[in-house]
Amino acid sequence: MNALFAFEASGRHLNFTKAADELNVTPAAVSRMMKRMEEHLSAPLFQRGTTGLSLNENGKLLHEATTRAMGMIGAALTEIEVRGHSHERVTLSVSTAFTTHWLIPRMSSFKAKFPNVDLRFQLVMGAVTGPVDDVDLGMRFLAPDHPRNGLHIFPIMPEVLVPVGTPSYCETMLAHRTDPTLIRLSDRHPLPSGTLFNPTSETEPPSLTFDDYAIVVQAALLGQGICWGWVNVVGHWMRERQLISAVPHIQVTDRICCMLQSKKVSPRPIVEQVRDWLIAELQSDYIFLQDQYPDLQLPDRPDWNLFCEQT
Repeated sequence: MNALFAFEASGRHLNFTKAADELNVTPAAVSRMMKRMEEHLSAPLFQRGTTGLSLNENGKLLHEATTRAMGMIGAALTEIEVRGHSHERVTLSVSTAFTTHWLIPRMSSFKAKFPNVDLRFQLVMGAVTGPVDDVDLGMRFLAPDHPRNGLHIFPIMPEVLVPVGTPSYCETMLAHRTDPTLIRLSDRHPLPSGTLFNPTSETEPPSLTFDDYAIVVQAALLGQGICWGWVNVVGHWMRERQLISAVPHIQVTDRICCMLQSKKVSPRPIVEQVRDWLIAELQSDYIFLQDQYPDLQLPDRPDWNLFCEQT
């Protein structure tokens, strides 16, 4: 094993002296181990020349195998260390905007509820799509007729968008009845035709355009204009009144915001607990907004059986 460790370091550095420094032994000791290893295998592993050290074909084959094996050993040791500290990992596939504007502000509450859970993220930069086979939980927008094969589906709320801005920005906008700056998400972001106060106007309102929805929401929080807010993302800021409904108008799609679990991933009690906490917190936001903004007429939450009958 000592020889294999020395070989992996020598093959990585292509230098016996640097390998010796890393292993805290002398360069001569490393050189002797490599020579004995080659004698044992009856095959050379290195090409030694005036320009330095390099791996031959045999050396490359063995170095790839030792690197892969040591990586697996390191991962196993890390996992054992995590278990020894009673920590459990839960991996989420969610958007950058949801993580930034909904989950991070709730992190202290999450840690109080789950002090021994380490959250890991597979962040989705663009449209929230893709498989969830390599994570514990994924948030996605699904149509009711979406294929259920291989998925456990847990509906949370309808996909609803609300035009939001800061209280001061909205107050100024309404007082002067001036069309606001619209903060867009590239060309994919749905926007009303015309302007908010004159739908038949052919004049385009001023706008800011970003490729990342997390930045769109951040710009609204900084009072740069109003944006369409997905309720599952901006619900926290609306509850805190950092953002409010700019006008009594919403957009509702035919999709449902859902939490997904792949049937290929072995179920764990902690994952179910984290899933239930996330769903309960999101639905609490939604119920609060239904009560706080009756003029918006937010639709009822989806029927659980709509998805679960075939799950």
